Amino acid sequence: MRDLSDAELAQLIDKDIFHHISTAADKLGLECYVVGGYVRDLFLERPSNDIDVVVVGSGIQVASELKAILGKKAHLSVFRNFGTAQVKYKNIEVEFVGARKESYSHDSRKPIVEDGTLEDDQDRRDFTINAMAVCLNKGRFGELVDPFGGVDDLWDGIIRTPLDPDVTFSDDPLRMMRCVRFATQLNFFIEDETFEALERNAERIKIISGERIEEELNKIMMTPTPSKGFIELYRCGLLQLILPELVALDVVETRNGRAHKNNFYHTLEVLDNICKYTDNLWLRWSALLHDVGKAKCKRWDPIAGWTFHNHNFVGAKMVPNIFRRLKLPMDSKMKYVQKQVDLHMRPIAIADEEVTDSAVRRLMNDAGDDIDDLMTLCEADITSKNAARKQRFLDNFRIVREKLKDLKDRDYKRLLQPCVDGNEIMEMFNLKPSREVGVLKKTLKDAVLDNRVPNEREPLLALLREKAKELGITS
Repeated sequence: MRDLSDAELAQLIDKDIFHHISTAADKLGLECYVVGGYVRDLFLERPSNDIDVVVVGSGIQVASELKAILGKKAHLSVFRNFGTAQVKYKNIEVEFVGARKESYSHDSRKPIVEDGTLEDDQDRRDFTINAMAVCLNKGRFGELVDPFGGVDDLWDGIIRTPLDPDVTFSDDPLRMMRCVRFATQLNFFIEDETFEALERNAERIKIISGERIEEELNKIMMTPTPSKGFIELYRCGLLQLILPELVALDVVETRNGRAHKNNFYHTLEVLDNICKYTDNLWLRWSALLHDVGKAKCKRWDPIAGWTFHNHNFVGAKMVPNIFRRLKLPMDSKMKYVQKQVDLHMRPIAIADEEVTDSAVRRLMNDAGDDIDDLMTLCEADITSKNAARKQRFLDNFRIVREKLKDLKDRDYKRLLQPCVDGNEIMEMFNLKPSREVGVLKKTLKDAVLDNRVPNEREPLLALLREKAKELGITS
């Protein structure tokens, strides 16, 4: 964060693109300002390539004039229904809109738009830190217009709305998600009155499409510490509506003096852990959902205490419904998350015992190309406060990783599938696809994975005939 005078702002925007915009606006006799995130990021010293320009008058006219100045290398897109235009030039994108005032109906976030002044346009902005404008006209080039104290809020690390937060959030409930997202991205606090409005208006999120919610959730997920965002969503009541399956984990029961850990806060700890090691959005989603089945699987055992048997399997079955509801992609990305959730207990089980080649081969076969990601997830999942236990797991995981590398180096992955396939089995014994064929295939696969026989035709065929005889199948 830095203080900037108007003269210093003028120096920072002393770029050809802004001078060209200035020329275009002055030629048409229109006031013109760069607004929003670009201005905010100048103060925060963050890079920004997206430029939003407000024109008091027709933004489309100024965009068209800018295109004429820049020539053939510039590309102009006009969206007359929205009164906006976009100019792409080299690696720069400039969005133009006419200054406007907005009014909303209760059941929609789509506003009724009228022409307005710069003041009207700043009034409709979501947060004070996004409501600052810098003039681009030649006579006032670099002049800051900050009616709501956005610069002060940047210094104080505060997210608040320019006007009544109840009106701001009720008019466009997506702003509630953006509020939490900005607080998470910038590591800011949500001002008390603004937060209370989040609580009061949380139910309004129901009119927002899953796609828009997904977009904001993903931005929170890609921050260095996404737990901050999820805790804020939970505190204000939004998470209960968006991801109730996650909220269901925030229950701790005690019986006979024995309590289980809080799986909600454990999940957020795992998520933050994994963010230190990966920018893979879908691996981060895997971390968020890895224990989502625990609420359905919790049981009390008089001897073992609290158990969550099969929570990985149940959680994997829940993933498609969660993805579908949040409009997350239902393709290979969903299947990737599902597989990670399903398999996340396997390396832990291996690491808790003697690490055998056979167990590692099976894990490698089931995880396929995602084995390294799975190991990263499992290492992030170690949140034990018992230092000795934590170190034992980490040491054993290191052994698992070494065995994985060794097996890869010996090209085991290629050899894991038996060289005698199902078609050959059916031909040998004159069988159609059936349970018996499945049993015979599994026999060969288990023998290869357990290294009981070499993955070679003759030993496998001998084993096959032996098993077929046992099942009463003749060739």
